[in-house]
Amino acid sequence: MSALTLDAARPHMTALAEELAASGAIRSEPWAEAFRTVPRHLFVPRWLEQEADDRGITVWRERHATDEGALAAAYRDVTLVTALDPATAVQVDEAAWTGMPTSSSTLPSLMAGMLEDLAVRDRDQVWEIGTGTGYNAALLCARLGADRVHSSDVDPALVETARDRLAATGHLPHLAVGDARQGYPDPAEAFDRIIATCSVPSIPDAWITGLRPDGALVADVALGIEGGLVRLTVDQERRAVGHFTATGGRFMPARGEARTYPAPQRPQRALAVGERPTTLTAADIRAHYPLRLLLAFQLPGAELVYHVDDATGVMAIQIQAADGSWARVPLTGTATGTVTWGGDEELWKQAEAAWQWWNSAGRPPQDTFGYARQPDGRVSVWHVPDGTRWYLPA
Repeated sequence: MSALTLDAARPHMTALAEELAASGAIRSEPWAEAFRTVPRHLFVPRWLEQEADDRGITVWRERHATDEGALAAAYRDVTLVTALDPATAVQVDEAAWTGMPTSSSTLPSLMAGMLEDLAVRDRDQVWEIGTGTGYNAALLCARLGADRVHSSDVDPALVETARDRLAATGHLPHLAVGDARQGYPDPAEAFDRIIATCSVPSIPDAWITGLRPDGALVADVALGIEGGLVRLTVDQERRAVGHFTATGGRFMPARGEARTYPAPQRPQRALAVGERPTTLTAADIRAHYPLRLLLAFQLPGAELVYHVDDATGVMAIQIQAADGSWARVPLTGTATGTVTWGGDEELWKQAEAAWQWWNSAGRPPQDTFGYARQPDGRVSVWHVPDGTRWYLPA
């Protein structure tokens, strides 16, 4: 990009920093300065915007920062999708595709909140998991200096592209290629902070051992029905203890392949066996993130999906368990207070119990829940005010 383009972007960079500070995502001047000075459009010169085509099908349409009127769009507080899974991508016209996203430039407010939650100190060595476009690595470089920033990604092409873009903006952090779940590619490195922009079902051993004692990490744990960001501190015995953060957000799952995800393996669903009235509705589940998180604690291994009835077209929210049991409630129509289930009836009864507990506890937000990982991998979560605890798969 030319210097003229960079000059044109400066008002947008300043406006983004001001917007993030006004919303509370940025809470300190060093991070405000980083967002004011790092040009997002140089790291995301091209992205894919979601839209519906003339048949009502969702597609991803290509946009460029150099397109007329698009420079400001690069500085919106939105996630910019940058790549689709080639196993699912189908081109539908000259500049649009269907498919599953595999890489993106994260929502700036989410990035800012996570960076603030990381609570870096001036001399900290930081490992960023998920280089992606390189924008977040550039923000870390602006805050700490490039020599203190390490970043890795499973996709070699992303790393090389990010390396070029970082160099073009004057930043030369340590970049590496590899599956971060197995640890940083150079095992001799140790870190004071780790920040992960991908989700994992539980914190990998390698992330714990990669931190110096009293180091901290911020990561997204995907617990099935829901997940969330946790900030954990690692002690001398390699226990990781902390809490879910007030910063809310989700990331694409960590993967071992550079550009694609393995196809999920799900059991055959049980036949419908009954229905009855329920006090827990689809609207309740969809409206309350902390409730979904609690459902994940209560029903480890279950998933939350949308279901469309073939005969009526009515959409429902469905909880489905690993054994093929399921239960669903419609989002619209006359039966929104009715649950239909197949397999184990206890599945929905446990969901109702979580709903009742959450209401009786005063509808606590996600940052009132603690998260702990023991050295042997055992994981538990608890409601900090009263100590109610749930145990999760390792």
